[in-house]
Amino acid sequence: MLKYIIRRLLGFVPTLFVIATVVFFLIRLAPGGPFDAERNVSDEVLRNLEAYYRLDAPLHEQYFRYLWDVLHGDLGPSFEKPSRTVSEWIAYRFPVSLELGLYGLAVALVLGLCAGITASLRPNTLTDHVPMTFAMAGICIPNFVLGPLLVLALSIHLGWLPVSGWEYPEDKILPAITLGVPYAAYIARLSRGGMLEVLSQDFIRTARAKGLSEARVVLRHALRGGIQPVVAFLGPATAGLITGSFVVENIFQIPGLGSEFVGAALHRDYTMILGTVLFFAALILLFNLLVDLAQAWLDPRVRYE
Repeated sequence: MLKYIIRRLLGFVPTLFVIATVVFFLIRLAPGGPFDAERNVSDEVLRNLEAYYRLDAPLHEQYFRYLWDVLHGDLGPSFEKPSRTVSEWIAYRFPVSLELGLYGLAVALVLGLCAGITASLRPNTLTDHVPMTFAMAGICIPNFVLGPLLVLALSIHLGWLPVSGWEYPEDKILPAITLGVPYAAYIARLSRGGMLEVLSQDFIRTARAKGLSEARVVLRHALRGGIQPVVAFLGPATAGLITGSFVVENIFQIPGLGSEFVGAALHRDYTMILGTVLFFAALILLFNLLVDLAQAWLDPRVRYE
């Protein structure tokens, strides 16, 4: 297992290298530059700014210098907000995005598992059709549509929850629901399929024949195998919940790393864009590794392989 973890960690390096290379050249191909908004700046000052941030060098030199700095743990200064480096901005903004992602993950797991397990116990009945209908609706409605609809219904018309903000507990309800509901729909369908497969196996019939209660059969014997599709989905889902908060943070005006990234993209803040992309890419790779380890713990066959 230790060799497997080390091998996977070493595999992160070429993946991050490819991501850094592609993003570096793509953002350079986009029209505009980091100082185009400085309309009152003279040409001399603009040249000094480009020289200070090493933007006057040939593109290949900028590329190799950036890779060298990244290898030494330096993501560079922010062009738009030079008061802090990119690393400092990530450390400052990411806890908010992480908190939002964890709330969204909690919503997704609670709603998805409850709906999927309930549907699997009575397949092809009303108890199955109703939650799966809502799950299909959750898959079809993206969060940039769901968020404004929830704001319109629960905030503007009913006045139950605030429209935006991230200061009080009630501010976090709508963003968490908006972020978590689409993933709850996927988890509901995955958990239903996994539970149906496990509940039809021989060891479940044996447990029922021994006189065990239905709750013990489901929770003690079936659940561990039935949620394996959900565990496999949690890696990309968790990464998506954290990185997918870009839209939700902008809808609800949340001061997280997602809104910082959107602002950096609009202002062509090259170093901030690159640093954020590399940071989130490393998170996604790490979450996928953790999910693989969780699957090995749940299923000894995976561990053996």
